[in-house]
Amino acid sequence: MSVEVVQVAASVSDVSVPLPFTRTVFPGSGGRAAATVKPPPQRYGPFTKVQWAGAAIVGGAGLLFAAAMAVLAVRWLLSLEPLQEFVGTYPGEYHLPEGAPVGIPPWLGWQHFFNVFLMVLIIRSGLQVRNQSRPPAYWSPQWNLSRKISINLWFHQSLDILWIVNGVIFVVLLFVTGQWMKIVPTSWEVFPNAISAALQYVSLDWPTENGWVNYNSLQQLAYFATVFLAAPLAIITGVRMSGIWPKNAKTLSRVYPVEWARAIHFPVMLYFVVFIAIHVFLVLATGALRNLNHMYASQGSVDPNAYADNWLGFWLFVASLVVIAAAWVAARPLVLAPIARLFGKVSER
Repeated sequence: MSVEVVQVAASVSDVSVPLPFTRTVFPGSGGRAAATVKPPPQRYGPFTKVQWAGAAIVGGAGLLFAAAMAVLAVRWLLSLEPLQEFVGTYPGEYHLPEGAPVGIPPWLGWQHFFNVFLMVLIIRSGLQVRNQSRPPAYWSPQWNLSRKISINLWFHQSLDILWIVNGVIFVVLLFVTGQWMKIVPTSWEVFPNAISAALQYVSLDWPTENGWVNYNSLQQLAYFATVFLAAPLAIITGVRMSGIWPKNAKTLSRVYPVEWARAIHFPVMLYFVVFIAIHVFLVLATGALRNLNHMYASQGSVDPNAYADNWLGFWLFVASLVVIAAAWVAARPLVLAPIARLFGKVSER
């Protein structure tokens, strides 16, 4: 091989020699930069935000469709003669016993406000206890500083005690004043009347009512279940999970396991949430001013249209919401710690 051929081959393979023309294409960064892995979207429970939004839209549309079908079906049923006779016989309420009180006294309105105030905070603190990973602070009773619970649990149990006291006073006054006759069924007619009231509600031809005098049977059953069934269940299961339960009562703990209490306590809380939501909706949808005057201003009449244009109860209701909202915002460790120190020791660990 000649010297000239070797030199030409070397010059061709020499990559350090610049190209004889200007580059017009960007070389790219694929070969120089490391591949970036996009993090998966954050999940809230089983779904991401987008998936939750989609589920809410699809679920809401499904519920609206199902509700529309239910309304049409019930309205068709009520157009049949047997159902018309049934509603005529059982209009949705029955007569109260002789001597039943008329009206809503002021003490009942105040009890109603205290109950709502405490229930909202109990639900909030209960969810905090259920979802907390690391408590912001701990509380120990003065008589046993070695025992520590989270400050959120202390707040929840303190509210429970106040709620129980308020409930005992409420039940005592119910039976002393005779108001119990408005929420405790006194006739078997309550059941067909409750079915009639439910059909009327679903058909959107709501039953005529005047809570100042009497509740319809569906309301009566709901109030009875809330006061005399759900509330005791919440108390019994709450006591089992609290520090009040004796630790050395092995036989009693075996008969009533804490797992049973936990399995019941949360569904009872969900019942209260659903009850409050439906209750508030119906109060506002079936004559808001009149109903709010009954409960918050103790104003009413045997005439169902009375006080329909009086705004006193409405503004008292708004004021109560402001108080509840302020308590909701204030219920945080910075505010709770000084109060908790009055009853024990607060520490970070």
